[in-house]
Amino acid sequence: MNQRDDKINEHFAGLVVRKDLVKIVKGNAIVPTYVLEYLLGQYCATSDEPSIISGIETVKEVLRKHYVHRNESGLIKSTIKEKGRHKVIDKIGVTLNDKSDAYEAEFSNLGLKKVIVDSDTVKKNPKLFVGGVWCLADMEYMFTEDKTSSPWILNNLKPIQLSSFDFDSYIEKRKAFTTDEWIDLLIQSIGFNPDLFGRRSKLLQLARLIPYCERNYNLIELGPKGTGKSHIFSDFSPHGILISGGEVSVPKLFVNNTSGKIGLVGYWDVVAFDEFAGKSKRIDRALVDIMKNYMANKSFSRGVETLGADASMVFVGNTQHNLPYMLKHSDLFDELPENYYDPAFIDRLHFYVPGWEVDIIRGEMFSEGFGFVVDYLAEILRSLRNHDFSNAYTEHFTLSTDMSTRDRDGINKTFSGLMKILYPEGKASPEDMEELLRFAIEGRKRVKDQLMRIDTTFSRVRFSYKTKADQEVFPHTLEEDEYPLLYGTKSQTDDAPVSASPTKPVATPGPSIAVESGIEEGDRAPIEPTPVKTNGGAEVREFAEEPSLKEGHLTVQENQKGVSFDTLFAPYLKGATKIVVTDPYIRLLHQARNLMDLIEVIAKLKPDEDEVEVELITGEEEVKRLQQLEYLERIRDAANAVGVKFSWKFDYTIHARHIVTDNGWKILLDRGLDVFQHVDMNNTFSLAARMQKYRQCKTFEITYIRTESTKSTAAGAVDSKPKEKAKPTREPVYQKDKRS
Repeated sequence: MNQRDDKINEHFAGLVVRKDLVKIVKGNAIVPTYVLEYLLGQYCATSDEPSIISGIETVKEVLRKHYVHRNESGLIKSTIKEKGRHKVIDKIGVTLNDKSDAYEAEFSNLGLKKVIVDSDTVKKNPKLFVGGVWCLADMEYMFTEDKTSSPWILNNLKPIQLSSFDFDSYIEKRKAFTTDEWIDLLIQSIGFNPDLFGRRSKLLQLARLIPYCERNYNLIELGPKGTGKSHIFSDFSPHGILISGGEVSVPKLFVNNTSGKIGLVGYWDVVAFDEFAGKSKRIDRALVDIMKNYMANKSFSRGVETLGADASMVFVGNTQHNLPYMLKHSDLFDELPENYYDPAFIDRLHFYVPGWEVDIIRGEMFSEGFGFVVDYLAEILRSLRNHDFSNAYTEHFTLSTDMSTRDRDGINKTFSGLMKILYPEGKASPEDMEELLRFAIEGRKRVKDQLMRIDTTFSRVRFSYKTKADQEVFPHTLEEDEYPLLYGTKSQTDDAPVSASPTKPVATPGPSIAVESGIEEGDRAPIEPTPVKTNGGAEVREFAEEPSLKEGHLTVQENQKGVSFDTLFAPYLKGATKIVVTDPYIRLLHQARNLMDLIEVIAKLKPDEDEVEVELITGEEEVKRLQQLEYLERIRDAANAVGVKFSWKFDYTIHARHIVTDNGWKILLDRGLDVFQHVDMNNTFSLAARMQKYRQCKTFEITYIRTESTKSTAAGAVDSKPKEKAKPTREPVYQKDKRS
């Protein structure tokens, strides 16, 4: 186990489970995750490997003996008859037979119907009436000649979920974790490896949990297929239900006028509509009208009586086009069914999760570490529905008075939900609150900006907040900064200044490229290479004459696309004959690949007949030193073949990252060259693997500084001139380890 897992087990012993165990024990048993983790939590909630192995076998045995497969229902029935009594794991639903005045259970896989259930069991488990509940049922068989009686007897029924938990203990144990550690624990609890997600991507995943802890929360997520949109709502919690196909009747969702029985919203904390997108879907207009009233007022009426409920509504669906296409030709809600493509319905949505930012789920993204037993987390989130942190930020920040009541409600509810998830005690620093507030504003702003496209009667809204220092900040959506010409003309940024970089740029959806320190809008976008013909007719790429370069600072936000080494570095490297790259982390394969990408830019810039010296100053990899040397030697051989003379040195003391050229520029890199998120480079058919501009970025900053150096000397370079020009050193030169 790593340090993170050790800490998780230390503070939450017995309440966590290794997430990879679910796949091991599931086999061909079609049961929700919370059912499996309930069993694993009973037998495998430990870090002791022998105990885990023993527990896995026990769980497998329980599933083998008691889980009912549809094709084995006859065998299980025979077992109950022959033994007289047997426990089964099955999904059970209950209905009231008004003719016999009795409650009757139906077993989904076992195929039994009209099994009598006592009133006490029904009162304790009302969700048996709606959708059914996975249970461990103790069944008996007793034959009777009375044809009106069933021989099947439900002796005992236990829903597969936690019977109790200590909320105060949960709050107290949260204090032992930093915010970053807590977020990683929650991401592992969902089932993902937090090391493969940036801060913003983690928040997008956690935003899916808000409906479970916030009453009457309306969330929508539209994006590409395969991003795990429905996972959280299908089998994460016993308190949520996923409606497949996105279609449901008014009686089933709200209330049946004939029987008076309340629908799904009265029994579940979360009602999620899967496959919600699709223009051709037939949707009852009456359903949409009732839903709009419910989403706005938490109530619904059919007939005389007005009823209330607190179920959150979630809508998830796939988009058919990429983001710029939607922005150019329609809007971000264009995929909705016709009757839902209604400004009044859309205006009731509190948050829009940008599904196009979420990575398609790959095998390596699943966690092998420890996380909460999902049923435990589900109960915690449910208990947090009784808390309200919507005004926690008002001590430090004030929302713009230009926002409507619905805008404020959406922002406040999202902020409150994130506070519950990350800071369940209700206390956080102003910087942490600002992070969540900006994120909440972005999600609501995305909804409102699209409404202005759909319905011109919606006026422009000033989405902003003021700090205690009376500084007004204008959060942007990421797509607004990526595609400013496509996003629309009705943006508050038309007449509002761009905020400075957020206090925590890694986590906030602020401006994609914050213009600071003198870089003007027309100067900050370096020139793209354009194809030209040489005398031989071959097509090469050269850079057109760039405008006068200026000093300045650029900030790129997490998940932003459209960035490449060409646009970041090429104008500043053009004309240089000596380039010194200082980056302590050119050690692993993806880091070496980043360096190779930079050398590719340099090779495209230089005339074929000239040479450019590139020197790397980096740290030495202690564990995989030989592998690192192999990477550097292969880069040297490839670069030398095209006139880029590459060499390297190791320095154990460096931390800063920068590029220094002999044409008068120093480029400060806070992340070095490691600015892109993980991409499967082995996927031949991935454009992100082939072209940098299609990759999602990590949050990073770059500062361009003009130096007084000449072309013969690069300011700040370490030993930039080769000691023996006639015989260049082929082996790396090592500096003495100053730590010893």
